[in-house]
Amino acid sequence: MAARGALAAFNDAGVLDAADVHVARRLGRLGGETDEAVLLAVALAVRAVRLGSVCVDLLRLREVNVEDLDVDALPWPSFDEVVAALRVSPLVMGSAAGALRPLRLVDTDEGPLLYLDRYYRQEQTIRSTLDDRAATAPPYDAGRLVSDLAAGFPGAAPDRQRVAAALAVTRWTSVVTGGPGTGKTFTIARIIALLRGQEPGVRVALAAPTGKAAARLEEEVGAQDLDLRAMTLHRLLGWRPGSSTRFRHDAGNRLPYDVVVVDECSMVSLTMMARLMEAVRPDARLVLVGDADQLTSIDAGAVLADLVARPVAAPVDPGLAGIVGADLTAADDPAEARLSPREVAGLGNGVVRLSRGRRFGGAIAALAVAVRNGDADAAMTLLTSGDPAISFHPPGDLATLQDDVVRSAAEVTAAASVGDVTGALAGLEEHRLLCAHREGPYGVSEWDHRAREWVQAATGRRLDPWGWYPGQPLLVTANDYDTKVYNGDTGVVMASDDGVVAVFPRAGSVVRLHPSRLASVQTVYAMTIHRSQGSQYRRVSVVLPAEASALLTRELLYTAITRAREHVRVIGTEESVRAGVQRQVLRASGLRRRFLMSP
Repeated sequence: MAARGALAAFNDAGVLDAADVHVARRLGRLGGETDEAVLLAVALAVRAVRLGSVCVDLLRLREVNVEDLDVDALPWPSFDEVVAALRVSPLVMGSAAGALRPLRLVDTDEGPLLYLDRYYRQEQTIRSTLDDRAATAPPYDAGRLVSDLAAGFPGAAPDRQRVAAALAVTRWTSVVTGGPGTGKTFTIARIIALLRGQEPGVRVALAAPTGKAAARLEEEVGAQDLDLRAMTLHRLLGWRPGSSTRFRHDAGNRLPYDVVVVDECSMVSLTMMARLMEAVRPDARLVLVGDADQLTSIDAGAVLADLVARPVAAPVDPGLAGIVGADLTAADDPAEARLSPREVAGLGNGVVRLSRGRRFGGAIAALAVAVRNGDADAAMTLLTSGDPAISFHPPGDLATLQDDVVRSAAEVTAAASVGDVTGALAGLEEHRLLCAHREGPYGVSEWDHRAREWVQAATGRRLDPWGWYPGQPLLVTANDYDTKVYNGDTGVVMASDDGVVAVFPRAGSVVRLHPSRLASVQTVYAMTIHRSQGSQYRRVSVVLPAEASALLTRELLYTAITRAREHVRVIGTEESVRAGVQRQVLRASGLRRRFLMSP
């Protein structure tokens, strides 16, 4: 209400929230800045972080997505006016009155970026750490590595998994990216085996951003006969809630491990990645793994995608081809795509993209590729092809969805009622209903209610949302280290001799506890696509919102589609599909740009 001028206009239009305006006005008062162009830029920088970007790309300042808004009608200052004002602003340059310098203006090869100081420093931590780690190479036994690679990857060279493993041994930092089923976890296991061959007794840490992802990583790596525990990044770094030094491990108290492997890195925010980079010893290998095309962190940053697209800092090691045993640009295995010149250059940054899907193929894989590449025509052709692995339904056509919901619920309930834990947990993986939103007509709340009603109608039994009953599917919404259940875990309520018990899968076994001990849990007949990351289901149904939804993006569609192993059902309109395929998450960042000079 106290805002004036441009801040008030942008707030009234819904571009800026009250918090954006308050921060801009407060900094203006503290720094003695009154220029409206600068204050608007500050508010937009705060907004950018709130929406997931690390900074503001000043050349794209007007690219704001607000429904039913004529953006051009707003009182925008010119690009030259904003940049000129920022270059002399005390909020950027500092002032004699004090050390306050909350903004950083950085010139890059693609135009100027405006940062809040905190995020500039975090990004610089990542940038400088990666550059320092790339300046030297770890010691290794080349002869042993060549023989172990041939034994661990017996297929024709250069299998991309073999290249990724070789990079992880020969570099301090490596990045392994690829879609579901491309063998990322298998590659992790082989990397660890190679490093143990190089140095018996090497200390290895496995981590992931969520408890669910950590449990899955531990289970899958354990299946390769490796006795390792996985943990969340917070636990790895020694999170201390309420402490002024948030983590026990930092630049002054490094992690004790020789190798740190982090899975599901697409969900790691800029802040967490900076803390991790600080804590890893300079003489420890760091292996970052994930799908760069999936949804990004809910907090600011898209670090994995940035690292994959980062400008090449060093030439490819000329000895790498000899180590992997083949010309890197000419794969002998026809199932392995030849590395493009850009991918070969990316090896200089330690980046390898795995391409051969082993979990699913055919139409689902083709649809995922079409969405990833932004090809809406190809996506619609596949959706309407009649292929048995894909189905496309208008919003009112829910009969087959209802059948899947009722059938999977019946399977889970039948197993849970007789204490069949294996059967009940397997039933949870049969079908999953996914939504983009939490609330509204396309949200989880609405569709969870519909699914519950379908199950009640089919069974004639009321499902008490406030009680516990056999077959009740559960979703944990917060980490609980005492009970060893974590945010994102899914489980089921089972009948037992003592009434009921909740079970959650955990690395080849299960966690059992009374449901009353669960501090943060909800019944889950429908789930957000964001929550589904790191999971796989035999059949997946995706409810798309209207085409105007800002959440409807290429990354969201790709993530939803790649949760399915055998069948994906899309419920929505052609307009929604095309809007989603064509709208990409563009989080502004400097990691994938060359800085002309540091501020």
